[in-house]
Amino acid sequence: MNTTSALNIAGAKPLQFPIPANVYAETVVSVKHYTDRLFSFRITRPQSLRFRSGEFVMIGLPNAEKPIFRAYSVASPAWDDELEFFSIKVPDGPLTSELQKIEVGDTVIMRQKSTGTLVLDALTPAKRVFMISTGTGIAPFASLLRDPDTYEKFDQVILTHTCRDNAELTYGQELVAALESDPLIGELTGGRVTLYNSTTREESARMGRITALIGSGKFYSDLGIDKLNPETDRIMICGSMHMLKDVKELAESLGFQEGSLSHPASFVVERAFVG
Repeated sequence: MNTTSALNIAGAKPLQFPIPANVYAETVVSVKHYTDRLFSFRITRPQSLRFRSGEFVMIGLPNAEKPIFRAYSVASPAWDDELEFFSIKVPDGPLTSELQKIEVGDTVIMRQKSTGTLVLDALTPAKRVFMISTGTGIAPFASLLRDPDTYEKFDQVILTHTCRDNAELTYGQELVAALESDPLIGELTGGRVTLYNSTTREESARMGRITALIGSGKFYSDLGIDKLNPETDRIMICGSMHMLKDVKELAESLGFQEGSLSHPASFVVERAFVG
């Protein structure tokens, strides 16, 4: 189930409700469905929007007088002229039950402020950065992996992505595979980005939660790397609440300290949503 559609605004639906004040109204440019649970989409970018790679925005649909907004990490980098998002499909979700039905030419609304903790400025420089994700928690890392500043600050990037099934890993696999051919950052990424996938339900080459794989030492032996060390490494964490808690505790047990924009340190966690 891997379908893509491209822009054809002629088929856009008329709006049933007026656009609320002080929000952006943007057009869906493309939609790609990966599985019956995951899809990505791109929308036009407001000219006035400024954000840091790794931040999130509040998006919704103009389908009610008081639309529902939810936090979505921007998966495209800060330099992109479109905005990309990676979303789960929840059949009875207040927003995603309708968002998963969007088509090219439809309107998505977005609040004007971006924010978030998964930004480079919240970390001090180091040799390696570990981006730990589950499910749609990979979205902010999709932004950061395509930002030249990431490669200015770190020599090596290790992205982990854990999902239930193999098909759910496709977004991350396509993302990393395309890095070296990217016209802007391709020459920066060669040999510097490693993707480490695992599944928790469907049989695969690598099974298990990332904390279990790190704790057992398999993570290090699989990659042939030294153990996590706050002197040389930084950690960014985004995904399920259970994973956030476990990796945060693991990081702190190894001597890592949580950072922020006002006090940059050695790890950051995004708690705005559960991916």
